[in-house]
Amino acid sequence: MIRIKLNDKSIAMKMKTVLLFISSLLILNADAQTKHSATSKFTSYKGLIMAGYQGWHNTPEDGAGRGWGHYLDNRTRKPFADGNLKIDLWPELDEYKKLYKTPFKHADSSIAYLPSDNDESTTDIRFKWMKDYNVDGVFMQRFIGNTKKSRDNSVRNHFLKVIADAFKASKKYDRAIAIMYDLSGMRDTADIPVFINDWKLLVDSLKVTSGGNKQTYLYHNGKPLVVIWGVGFNDGRNYTLKTVDRLVEFLKNDPQYGGCSVMLGVPTYWREFGRDCVKDTMLHDLLRKVDIVHPWTVGRYRDETTYATYADVQKGDIKWCKENKVDYVPNVFPGFSWHNLNPNSPLNQIPRNRGLFYWAQLKGAIKNGAEMIYVAMFDEVDEGTAIMKVSKDPPVGLSSFVKFEDGIPSDYYLYLTGYAGQILRKKIPFQETIPLPKNSTRSK
Repeated sequence: MIRIKLNDKSIAMKMKTVLLFISSLLILNADAQTKHSATSKFTSYKGLIMAGYQGWHNTPEDGAGRGWGHYLDNRTRKPFADGNLKIDLWPELDEYKKLYKTPFKHADSSIAYLPSDNDESTTDIRFKWMKDYNVDGVFMQRFIGNTKKSRDNSVRNHFLKVIADAFKASKKYDRAIAIMYDLSGMRDTADIPVFINDWKLLVDSLKVTSGGNKQTYLYHNGKPLVVIWGVGFNDGRNYTLKTVDRLVEFLKNDPQYGGCSVMLGVPTYWREFGRDCVKDTMLHDLLRKVDIVHPWTVGRYRDETTYATYADVQKGDIKWCKENKVDYVPNVFPGFSWHNLNPNSPLNQIPRNRGLFYWAQLKGAIKNGAEMIYVAMFDEVDEGTAIMKVSKDPPVGLSSFVKFEDGIPSDYYLYLTGYAGQILRKKIPFQETIPLPKNSTRSK
């Protein structure tokens, strides 16, 4: 043991300096704890079925200054009109409080209307549907390009408003909510500060993670869950795995804004570096650092038969995650169509098949041992993956729209999602056959 003589002023001063340094570290650590509440009402993703939420549609009269934002196909440089739009599903409108006239018309020549995501009432009714149908919550999409400041800031301001409205609705309807960053369009290291500053903005200004133990922000492994989507794809992205590693490092270890759990959205064939994945073992090293692996499977299988083949891949993924002590969340989607966005693609490219395609994925994931599920998407009408209520009477004319089959109500995919969630939580028995719509007479 080293003894310090009290009359040795030099050593005593050094010891005082050391103690002051340790004290300052403790103060910094205490400050770091103030950025995020210690817990949340939703303490784990396990047992939940969550969906992605875009919130990116505007109308010229909604006050956002974005015109027909994301309804209009700007690439054509033509006005919003029959034959020039981006959506393949037309929302069902009966419950929206605010609607806006469009140039489209129904078969009876009546004017067709659309909602705007810039209206708080739009967000409110959709979160009400989540509660009504037992959908546990959503991941709010944050595209890096939409977080940047611009000349008029209309895009940035719109998405900040949508997030603020969503957090308000999540509290009102007791739904889990979290942030998902989509790196599509990121400029490698040049946009690292954009990512970091946006998370700081959400934490400091919108207080997304500091609402106390009754807040609705989704936690996992005792920490706020943040998703980084678009990691390891081989489609020519401008950012690298090293850049993603720096983002993960920030979210996990920053003394004030870190302390987060991280989920990474990766290619379908990430485990074996398959056809949609970069051939770089750093991807696996990165996945071992995070909390949840989330493979993206939209378009990778087209019907119940091809999904059955993918189910074996999923089993291997879950096994790898267990061996490497990382959680796993499967991706499911009800169907796919982006004909109005890409006219060379067929309408109803991946048919819903009366819900059978969606149910095959839901039950398959649960059978394979998934403890949580991600649905793509809640409101994605552009690519025809939305589970929210969709019109069975869309406009007619040059633009074509996907309609649910006869006997399939507009709320069927909300119903199936909530039903699967009940099975996931073992509140009702597992079943192979698809649950029929309420009051349905159609055969199974």
